[in-house]
Amino acid sequence: MAQEPPLNPGDDAVPGAPGTGEDVCPECNGSGTLEGTDCKACGGTGKVTQGIGGG
Repeated sequence: MAQEPPLNPGDDAVPGAPGTGEDVCPECNGSGTLEGTDCKACGGTGKVTQGIGGG
């Protein structure tokens, strides 16, 4: 059984899922840190997975 990548609180979906794309974390503006610690929304990566398109 394949193990899925962990989700960060700021992710809308699993990375690579159809209809999603990688975006800059809106909480830390892509820096990966807030007030000297890892950003909790993106897990310190500076990136989140967001839904794309409309609907």
